[in-house]
Amino acid sequence: MREILEILARDGHATPERIATMTDIPEQTVRELISEWQAAGIIVRYKAVVDWDRFNHANRSDLPETITAFIDVSLTPARGVGFDDVAERISRFPEVLSVYLVSGSQDLRCTLTGTSLRDISEFVSQKLSTIDRVRSTATHFVLKTYKRDGDAFLEPEPDHRLPVVP
Repeated sequence: MREILEILARDGHATPERIATMTDIPEQTVRELISEWQAAGIIVRYKAVVDWDRFNHANRSDLPETITAFIDVSLTPARGVGFDDVAERISRFPEVLSVYLVSGSQDLRCTLTGTSLRDISEFVSQKLSTIDRVRSTATHFVLKTYKRDGDAFLEPEPDHRLPVVP
């Protein structure tokens, strides 16, 4: 059963027919499981993986590029809720893509986007740092993405083999 979810996580366009062929699970069973998982919220949504750097480079549009940042947040925990209430509050901001509870010197790691360094700076100074129990933040800007969520964004290596002519 997990194999079906792994296939869908890699390729959201995988059809039940193709999944059935790959897993030797009957197609009708695959369809039923996918429907059940969608209804139960196990499958949250399907999405495309976009290499935004390549898109922006190819199109040179007038739209501002998206800037991604990781914000490490140090918190004071609250009795009975720990960090959960602050993490939930941070996750409600539309510019925040992800929030993780992490080990180490910081408590939360947030990923967010903006159209400029100023956008990110204003978010941290006016929204994030003003939340009760936030002790400190550390901002790290993404300069280049090599791999995200298992998908590599590397240029394919050129083929240096000599051509073979029959």
